[in-house]
Amino acid sequence: MIIFKRLSVWAALAGTVFAAWALMGANKTEPMPTPIAEPPRSPYEHTVAASGIIEAVNENVRIAPPAAGLITQLFVAVGDQVKDQAPLFQLDDRELRAQLLIRDAAIPPLQAQIDEQKYRIGDLDTQLRRLKSVHDERAVSEDDLKRTWYALEVAKRALLRLEANLKQAIAQREEATILLDRLTVRAPREGTILQVNVRAGEYATTGASEPLMLLGDTQRLQVRADVDEVNAPLVAPQASGVASLKSMAGSPIPLTFVRIDPYVVPKKSLTGDNSERVDTRVLQIIYRFDRPPFPVYAGQQVDVFIQRHPASPAAPTPQPAAARQQEPAP
Repeated sequence: MIIFKRLSVWAALAGTVFAAWALMGANKTEPMPTPIAEPPRSPYEHTVAASGIIEAVNENVRIAPPAAGLITQLFVAVGDQVKDQAPLFQLDDRELRAQLLIRDAAIPPLQAQIDEQKYRIGDLDTQLRRLKSVHDERAVSEDDLKRTWYALEVAKRALLRLEANLKQAIAQREEATILLDRLTVRAPREGTILQVNVRAGEYATTGASEPLMLLGDTQRLQVRADVDEVNAPLVAPQASGVASLKSMAGSPIPLTFVRIDPYVVPKKSLTGDNSERVDTRVLQIIYRFDRPPFPVYAGQQVDVFIQRHPASPAAPTPQPAAARQQEPAP
């Protein structure tokens, strides 16, 4: 019995020591992890921070099909340099080719009918002139003259109708030719194929969120900086700026102001930061830059710092809900 009591005391003492050790470990503050790369820092005393994305000058072109259809052939691959109007991919054109054959075959018969009608008009015109040259009413009656004249006029109207039918047939053939040519999707301008999101045999639809191909002029690049709408009043036109690639904060890229897009758009380019707001709108500012000594690519995200003039108005400070409720009603 005495031994059992002594074990209970020692067990209680061990539990107390373990609980104290656990509490000391729970209250211990873990050191902050070392960042993988040094965060970028603004070179300006007053600045507006923004996120940006590198894109081709004159913006990237999202290639879409003119109509839904089966893709039968691709003419380009990622990285290819293409000229203006160079073919990019081919949609299934068998149905239109069949229509073109039918409409092309309808033209020669109409041309033959027009030639026949012209011969008939010539014959009737000769008959009418011959009848008019006879002045003996016993040989040529007035009724014969009128019948020949009416037959000639009817033949002329029939010729007009046939010529109109021929023009319509030629127009239908041209329509089929134009629609057939439209199924060969071509480059709207010179550039580089940045992205190909389709393969031969897949079905292309219009209005898809992802473009079939992305085309851009990568010889010259620009940065599209997204400034939160809250900070939009702080940005002045012609403001200088710098951009830094991710993990290259020590190599800022000087930017040259191009323009401010006047329409504020919903934010689409996300950085993935946990504190980033996604339900906001952004003011887009375009900057150009000279290629740095290290490689940069269209589609890369950059951190942008825009110089803010000291006289720029300060950003409005959000008021707490309680303070807003105390404001007198107008």
